[in-house]
Amino acid sequence: MSIAKRDEGKKVNSNINVTPMVDVMLVLLIIFMVITPMLGDKVTVTLPKVNAAVILDAANKEDAITVAVTRDGSMFVRGDKASSTADVTAKVQALEALKTNPGDDKSVYLSADERANFGKVEDAIDALRAAGVNTLNLMTDKTYNSQNGQ
Repeated sequence: MSIAKRDEGKKVNSNINVTPMVDVMLVLLIIFMVITPMLGDKVTVTLPKVNAAVILDAANKEDAITVAVTRDGSMFVRGDKASSTADVTAKVQALEALKTNPGDDKSVYLSADERANFGKVEDAIDALRAAGVNTLNLMTDKTYNSQNGQ
């Protein structure tokens, strides 16, 4: 009688197949690339609609200073909640100091909810003027006119 000897250990493939891992990583990379730009606006406000809206491409830049006033009167500077108007002034001045060319253009983009109390919006504007802002851009949405297709 002979002894049955198993040679299965010699047939085992010890190489790691990285193709499925690369596929998963590429899918995750694409998902993060699509979602990351959407994370910029932490505060959602319903902007007032106007007929003569002008597109402000600079408002979407990474170093743009945005101030938002919500419906309940809360103020946010770049998505971070400000506790008071003095806090808005201090945060805007700090952001101006961090700019690469701080003396060039002191413009701020203010987006106020269409149902926000105007007194709170006025307080935000006063805080921005106290911060030394040269140009204040009010953000609006363009109304859609169905008669002429615009």
